[in-house]
Amino acid sequence: MSVTVRLPSQLRALVGGVGEVPVEAGTVREAIVAVDAAFPGIAFRVLDDRGALRRFVNVFVADEDVRFLDGLDTVVVSGQTVSLVPAVAGG
Repeated sequence: MSVTVRLPSQLRALVGGVGEVPVEAGTVREAIVAVDAAFPGIAFRVLDDRGALRRFVNVFVADEDVRFLDGLDTVVVSGQTVSLVPAVAGG
């Protein structure tokens, strides 16, 4: 399944400055791994040492937060966009 991974500006330096990367994937995890295969370093910034999503990174599929779906095992279908969004904090 061809999906688009949308990257925040903080990660674009790792992918040659582009904001979106098309990949073949069936789950969110597969999409992240596919981007990392093409542009090493992405997974390290998004996943922790156990392979779980880092707490300061939010991931959305079709505007739905994957933390409320099946997490990294959330199924993606062809044409969908997986958005990696850094958490925003402040006070």
